[in-house]
Amino acid sequence: MSAATYPPTHGLSGRPVDPADAGPVRVILVEDDHGDAFLVEELLAGARVAFELTWVQNLADATAALDPGVRCVLLDLALPDATGMEGLTRILELAPQAAVIVLTGLADEHRGVEAVAIGAEDYLVKGQVDGELLARAIRFAIERKRADSAALRLREAELLASENARMERALLPTPLLDDDKVHFAHAYRPGRRMALLGGDFFDVIERDGTVFALIGDVSGHGPDEAALGVCLRIAWRTLVLSGVPAAGMLPVLDTLVVRERHSPFAFATVCMVVIAPDRRRADMYLAGHPSPILITEAGDHAVDQLPMGPRGPALGFLPEGRWPAVPLELPPSWALLLFTDGLFEARTGNGPDRLGEEGLVELIGHRRPELPVVDGWPETLLDAVEERNGGALADDAALVVLSHQADEGPVSLEGGVGE
Repeated sequence: MSAATYPPTHGLSGRPVDPADAGPVRVILVEDDHGDAFLVEELLAGARVAFELTWVQNLADATAALDPGVRCVLLDLALPDATGMEGLTRILELAPQAAVIVLTGLADEHRGVEAVAIGAEDYLVKGQVDGELLARAIRFAIERKRADSAALRLREAELLASENARMERALLPTPLLDDDKVHFAHAYRPGRRMALLGGDFFDVIERDGTVFALIGDVSGHGPDEAALGVCLRIAWRTLVLSGVPAAGMLPVLDTLVVRERHSPFAFATVCMVVIAPDRRRADMYLAGHPSPILITEAGDHAVDQLPMGPRGPALGFLPEGRWPAVPLELPPSWALLLFTDGLFEARTGNGPDRLGEEGLVELIGHRRPELPVVDGWPETLLDAVEERNGGALADDAALVVLSHQADEGPVSLEGGVGE
């Protein structure tokens, strides 16, 4: 193996130089013939572009020499340890970032065409290139490789955006609300602004005047967690629309987590609130999830987290778990904020301290919305949490705000909720 650097110091094109392009262009020549290798070295020595050429005589040495800094590989198809397309296939696998140019003998020209079809950027016939042509071929091959890589990344981003849109429709649906005095607002942000959604999900449905609200979080982050979240949300909507009593819903979802999860350790936390038609009573069901935050119009506790009360385990966590209803009394005008843990696990600055549920209540108190809550307020709250965090949140954060502005009047407090 040998290496040589040839002056001078131009960039590859007239556009701004990428940091990866700084210094000489690194090229590996894979050629077992000493005479042909010497010819390539002489041709590049007279080029107007700075090249750092490393010469190796077989595929094994080429494998050892390849690293992310290599921009181009000049490859002979006839090597001692690789013949035909074997060497090219291996080089393409090992150095996907590098442009590969096949150097072929005149009799192998048809194989050069085949090589381009496999993934080489170009092929050159030995003895028919001069220094300027070789240098230009390397520059053009690198630029084509760069353009191909950019197009591939763009295509991948488009596919991820499309998948994200489909997942968003499944995880974060349009609520089914008929009561114009109940207002719905929400916000969602993936952790680290990732392209794919995680396992956070929510839904809101009105059935026979009763409003059912659900928010949940599947442990972990990725397509499997998102798929389980979609499964749970759709199952819950089906249970609500089918008239199943509220007390019977979480046991069904628990069974679903156990049957559908991709890992025996996967679980989901859930908060479900069932608001009576009079809008002055509700039942809360907690499965390992934090309780909602209640926002009222005035008073010393205009923003306060609801008492946890009896709470059941996370779904899929314990066999035959129980999830008792926690009865709530609501004022005439109110807002309920349901949220996932990505919101309060935000940090407060660069230190180890986290916002926490008390910190979230305090933050909302400083930015208490008017009732009913308008659509943009949840996004404003997320902005404030991210500001405290010093940047994008580490985990997904979802929040749903249901608010009610009602005329005062006599209220009947008899009977249960969601039966």
